[in-house]
Amino acid sequence: MSGPTAVTGQAAVDQLLEVLDLEQTDDMTFRGISPPVGPQRVYGGQVAGQALVAAGRTVDPERFVHSLHGYFVRPGDPAEPIEYQVENIRDGRSFSVRRSVALQHDKPIFFMSASFQRQEEGLDHHAPSPPDVPGPDEVPTMTDRLSRYPERLGIWGRIPRPMDVRYVGEPGWVRPGDRPAEPHQRVWMRIDGKLPDDPLLHACALTYASDLTLLDSVLSVHGEVWGPGGVVGASLDHALWFHRSFRADEWFLYDCWSPSASGARGLATGRMFTTDGRHIASAVQEGLLRRVGA
Repeated sequence: MSGPTAVTGQAAVDQLLEVLDLEQTDDMTFRGISPPVGPQRVYGGQVAGQALVAAGRTVDPERFVHSLHGYFVRPGDPAEPIEYQVENIRDGRSFSVRRSVALQHDKPIFFMSASFQRQEEGLDHHAPSPPDVPGPDEVPTMTDRLSRYPERLGIWGRIPRPMDVRYVGEPGWVRPGDRPAEPHQRVWMRIDGKLPDDPLLHACALTYASDLTLLDSVLSVHGEVWGPGGVVGASLDHALWFHRSFRADEWFLYDCWSPSASGARGLATGRMFTTDGRHIASAVQEGLLRRVGA
C-alpha cells in the first residue's frame, strides 16, 4: 500500500487532544481546528466534541455534563477554523444549561444544547449489558479487518485513528454481499492511549466516539454496506446521555440497534457499557441514508 499511513496509538490521541484544546477568544467564544488529514467534510463527532468543550469551559467545573442534544445543519470544511459561540441559558442551584453554536463563514454548521449537574445521590439501577459478547481481546483489531479490504480502505488508511475500535460482527465498510443482516451492531472502543484525568475531556472523547459507528446499525439490520453498491449517509442529529463516571481510555462496549428506518432516514440508538457491565452512557441519532450505484 503506497502513500502515508494512519497515525495510531498515543500519537493519534495527542492529535485529538490538540483538536479538543480550543482557543478561547473571549469569555463565551472559542476557536477550533480540524486534523490536517481527514475526510472532505468535518467528522460529526469532532464538531460535537468541540462544541461540548466550549460549553463546558463556561460552566462551574463542579458540575458535570449529563446530556447533550445537537443538530448537524451544514457540512463543515476541515480546511477552515470553526468558531464556537456559547450562550448561557441558565445557571440554577443544581443545573447549568448552555447552547453552543459552531460557525464557519458566519453560518451555523452545528448547534447543541448541553446540561450540567452538580453531583447528587439518588435511585440507582440499569438494565444489564448484553450477555455472551466476546471481549475486546477476542475480536479482530481494526488493522486486521482493514487488511482484508484494501480496495475499501480509502481515506481510512491515512487519517489519524485515536480510537481503538473492534467490531464484534462485520462492519459496514466491507464489500457488498459480505455482511450478514444482524439486528445489533456491537463494537468495543477505547481511546488508543492515555487521557488526562479531566472528566470533561473524557466526556468530550466519548462524544467524539459516539458518532463513529452508531448510524451503521441501521445498515446492519439489512446487511447493507457504505459506499459504492451500498448506501451513503450523513448525521442529522445526535443526542447523548451520561449516566455514570467512566474513563474513555478504558474499554467500553457500544451496543447499537435501529428501531426504525423510512423516508431515506434511519434512527439508531446505542448503549455503552464498561467491561464490568456498568451502563455509562446512551445515544440516539437519526441520519440521512440514500442508496448509490456500484
